[in-house]
Amino acid sequence: MAAQALALLREVSRLEAPLEELRALQSVLQTVPLSELREQAAELRLGPLFSLLNENHREQTTLCVSILERLLQAMEPVHVARNLKVDLQRGLTHPNDSVKILTLSQVGRIIENSEAVTEILNNAELLKQIVYCIGGDNLSVAKAAIKSLSRISLTQAGLEALFESNLLDDLKSVMKTNDIVRYRVYELIVEISSVSPESLSYCTTSGLVTQLLRELTGEDVLVRATCIEMVTSLAYTQHGRQYLSQEGVIDQISNIIVGADSDPFSSFYLPGFVKFFGNLAIMDSPQQICERYPVFVEKVFEMTESQDPTMIGVAVDTIGILGSNVEGKQVLQKTGTRFERLLVKIGYQAKNASTELKIRCLDAISSIFYLPPEQQTDDLLRMTESWFSSLSRDPLELFRGISNQPFPELHCAALKVFTAIANQPWAQKLMFNSPGFVEYVMDRSVENDKASKDAKYELVKALANSKTIAEIFGNPNYLRLRTYLSEGPYYVKPISTTAVEGAE
Repeated sequence: MAAQALALLREVSRLEAPLEELRALQSVLQTVPLSELREQAAELRLGPLFSLLNENHREQTTLCVSILERLLQAMEPVHVARNLKVDLQRGLTHPNDSVKILTLSQVGRIIENSEAVTEILNNAELLKQIVYCIGGDNLSVAKAAIKSLSRISLTQAGLEALFESNLLDDLKSVMKTNDIVRYRVYELIVEISSVSPESLSYCTTSGLVTQLLRELTGEDVLVRATCIEMVTSLAYTQHGRQYLSQEGVIDQISNIIVGADSDPFSSFYLPGFVKFFGNLAIMDSPQQICERYPVFVEKVFEMTESQDPTMIGVAVDTIGILGSNVEGKQVLQKTGTRFERLLVKIGYQAKNASTELKIRCLDAISSIFYLPPEQQTDDLLRMTESWFSSLSRDPLELFRGISNQPFPELHCAALKVFTAIANQPWAQKLMFNSPGFVEYVMDRSVENDKASKDAKYELVKALANSKTIAEIFGNPNYLRLRTYLSEGPYYVKPISTTAVEGAE
């Protein structure tokens, strides 16, 4: 088969209108194992195929891309990098986006190979073309180019090639294409900056990080909204947070939140700014962040009072993030009755809001109420029990009602709430004393789809693995839980059939 493919490949190069041969070659290649092609890799001559790409013929180009994709896979990245340099460069400037994507996928393979990557780093023209791919209309091409440059920058040599050469000027030139392309370059810079303090240093020296931060705190509200997402990505790393703090950026973001009340357009950027602080709190110390930036907590509480579902959703998400660890829970507890009133609102929204907001409320409740066994002190258990009773008059029935609605996402989100509290003794008592609840947990017929079966199984697992369950649920129920657990999430009870004499 591989020999037949080679013969067809030779034929392609000799014909003026090789469509039939290309179709035949594509067909044969689909049946040839890659291992066979690898054995013949030295004999593969791809020049003619690359030449055919230069003709403006759509079907021919599509066939060539498909064939090259298969044949290039059979070649070692080092061989591609050394012998197909010119073809790769042409591929990146080709008017057809599928050719650019094919070329960038090969660049990706080369970059991943420690021996081949130097061929790319020493090829200034090829690097320049990759940079200019960021500025194209096709998002897939731009994303592939960003990924390649980000991967290149993981080495010292790559950082130098990007930031200590004319390539930096090319990057700044591409940024001027339009707003969308400028944000793509920022995305690349943030991705590189996040790798290490050294990478961040190269990016800050380039002036591009400073430019991003200037736009973040500028007057254009739509630009702010886009930039805060990128700055939040940078804040996911410790060195990134340290840099933002040293540069006074976190204080500036806090001040913008303070001034948001008098800004009629604040709804454009406020959600992103609040999310920024929510993520900052959970990555650093909820207590320190909330004490240093009280406006953040104040704004979250304020947003839950909003009539705008977007604002409520962001506030609920942020409360969920903040309450996901014990320190965050204690920060919320310190707000006293104010937090209890907020829980009433979350409980109300979980019952009455749109499906999307209901799910966000249920996810936040799961996050707030989960307590790992090793952190279940008497004080914290009393706290979660008190919070739970604030959600509604009968919270267990509220969530059971939601779980009975014919929407798998809601059903799973409600089960997740039960799973979050399942290892806490007060919740187990509530469940045991709630009529029909134990039967509901054991009943496999309630769940019809895989996600729901998995969610129910997680609830059973959380109950069965709790140290207090046998005492509270009683031994017979405990054994039923263990049986459910051992049978797995998708067990179907066999239907017994009775033989009738004389039946066929």
